[in-house]
Amino acid sequence: MSEKIIAVDSVEPVELYGVNDHKLNLLKGYFPKLKIVARGYSIKLIGDEPEIERFEKKLELLVEYYHKTGVLSEKAIERLLGQTGDNILEKIESEANDVIVFGNNGLVIKAKTPNQRKMVDAIAKNDMIFAVGPAGTGKTYTAVALAVRALKNKEVRRIILTRPAVEAGENLGFLPGDLKEKLDPYLQPLYDALYDMIPMDKLNQLIESKVIQIAPLAFMRGRTLDHAFVILDEAQNTTESQMKMFLTRMGANAKFIITGDASQVDLPRNQPSGLIQSLRIIKNIQGIDTIILDGSDVIRHRLVRELVAKYDLEKDTQVKQPYRDFKKTDEPKKDA
Repeated sequence: MSEKIIAVDSVEPVELYGVNDHKLNLLKGYFPKLKIVARGYSIKLIGDEPEIERFEKKLELLVEYYHKTGVLSEKAIERLLGQTGDNILEKIESEANDVIVFGNNGLVIKAKTPNQRKMVDAIAKNDMIFAVGPAGTGKTYTAVALAVRALKNKEVRRIILTRPAVEAGENLGFLPGDLKEKLDPYLQPLYDALYDMIPMDKLNQLIESKVIQIAPLAFMRGRTLDHAFVILDEAQNTTESQMKMFLTRMGANAKFIITGDASQVDLPRNQPSGLIQSLRIIKNIQGIDTIILDGSDVIRHRLVRELVAKYDLEKDTQVKQPYRDFKKTDEPKKDA
């Protein structure tokens, strides 16, 4: 009979053992010949040496899987422990190639449409992308998932999420409450996406330490946003001067995603949208790409897709295809 203590300090105990040791009890079921006692970041094993060695190998597999995916669900534990062979992890990982990030409670967040996949590919090749299209196409959600992945992979040091605070002029004075209470309703969609991807206590810590910053567009003035993944949401409601101000905040080692819907501009009639102007300006600039999403990308309720199509039919061709003039043109061929 042998005894061994294994240190597991690279995974939070609650992630490995589960709530009320639910995952730990599942793990024990696969090793009935071992006595397993977990205390904080260490696991004490009592049993025969071959069983202890087998347990160590499986535990290493679980830890490696957690570090690669950011999640360790009970289903994953069962698959990792129940299969044999040297390429177990590779088989499971190959099934998750389209996954952007693993969210809370085992939620798998992946690109669900071809144009969302284009967003994933585009941000890997460019430092700035524009994702434009109608409501419900997953622009914001995909962008936030990409930002969370970049932070988890230590590709950036912080995430900055911003949007115009109100539709016309950011006039918040008439709303009740302090500044945060005035702003939160306009920023709620960004919070909603983050709640799916980061545990609540961890998210609060990241926000308090300013690793994740959520603020109205006006607060971006005068800043240099470096080592950051920055998302400007609802960009159609920026003025031309606001958009210029935002785009010129880009610093070293930064990624920018600008999302918007040119068919839902809420600015006064005589106020041009900064998104429309910027889509003309950035055409064919190296390092910037534009992804056009449409009704086929709508992933909300079935009725949303049909409503988008019906509204499009009510508009003339220019409005029906508001982004047709902003796609990149073929680069001129160089003389041989």
